[in-house]
Amino acid sequence: MTPMSLDPTVSRRSFALGLAAAAAAPAQSSSLKKIKDLVIYTDDQYYCAFPSVVRRSTGELIVAFRRAPNRRLLGHKGYSHTDPNSYLVLVRSRDNGETWTKDPELIFAHPMGGSQDPCLLQLKDGSIICASYLWTWLDRQAGSKTKASSELGQYVFQGGYLVRSEDGGKTWKGPIYPPPVPASRPVLDAAGKPLPAYNRGSMYQGKDGRVYWVVAYSKDGGTRETDVHLMISADRGDTWTYSSVVATDAKVTFNEASVYETPKGDLVSFIRTANFDDHTVVSRSRDHGKTFEPWQDAGWQGHPHHAVRLADNRVLVVYGYRHKPYGIRARVLDPECTNFKTAEEFVLRTDGGGGDLGYPWAVVLPNRQVLVTYYFQQNDGLRHIAGSLLSY
Repeated sequence: MTPMSLDPTVSRRSFALGLAAAAAAPAQSSSLKKIKDLVIYTDDQYYCAFPSVVRRSTGELIVAFRRAPNRRLLGHKGYSHTDPNSYLVLVRSRDNGETWTKDPELIFAHPMGGSQDPCLLQLKDGSIICASYLWTWLDRQAGSKTKASSELGQYVFQGGYLVRSEDGGKTWKGPIYPPPVPASRPVLDAAGKPLPAYNRGSMYQGKDGRVYWVVAYSKDGGTRETDVHLMISADRGDTWTYSSVVATDAKVTFNEASVYETPKGDLVSFIRTANFDDHTVVSRSRDHGKTFEPWQDAGWQGHPHHAVRLADNRVLVVYGYRHKPYGIRARVLDPECTNFKTAEEFVLRTDGGGGDLGYPWAVVLPNRQVLVTYYFQQNDGLRHIAGSLLSY
């Protein structure tokens, strides 16, 4: 969960739109059917959130997520998305999501603070890269002061990093720090150095073998008023080169974003917004990321997004819905993602206990099925990793 997304509250207008949507009972897409919901990982000692999922060539599923102590058990009144003990972990399934390993395996515990939002990408050679970003705790009572551009309460934002596995997630190497986005007003970390690029969202390896990553960066020297930019790696994520602006606006803020390559080679990014009534926007490049066309309002609410190609070349886009009725939603787009404004909305869950949920990530299974993973809670209870099994 990137810095602008810490507060799950919604505007009055958004709240009203949510009520109207609930009353209207959105039509279900005939191409999708929900088979069942399932729990992937839960433990009352931990706050678990922000999953991603990949399917290995062996059929094994790997779900990564951020796990932190359940601070309510330690006397805190609520939950926070910053924690000095938030680590990246994973669980596995060898039966298409029916059962999962009980004890999570550690991906990475950053020595400088709490990590967020592990975003997995399995490359064509079978290796896996995982992007995350870092918050470092400060001792305010000791008079801690830093040169960082962005601080939040007891924490300072330290930007993004990646780790890599060559053995199916058993061991990980890194961290790899991407370069900052070029800017006339650089954003700084605690030591006063330019902030490494970061974002929550899916990377994509194109047909040319390059890895595409839409990252967020500040328009004002902080981390709240951000736009999004494209970084490209030609060496499996070891080094990154800045390419272009994906979406920017004088009033609208763009942040968490996923990128997808269509069969014709267009890059399509699905982007979360602020100051835009939580509308999804879409940005497209027709020249392999050298330039992007002006962003378009999709006309519907929800964030953040993940896009995955189905067996028939259509595209499943999943997203969280932090308005009443709280839950998870999806749309099936045509292969080139041109009908994002008119595609029917499919409602997976409406039984969430508030806005602190969502962040879905999907993976295609055999027999025209899809597993959608996300974090969930009911009645403001324990945050856990859940999923929905769909057919199409």
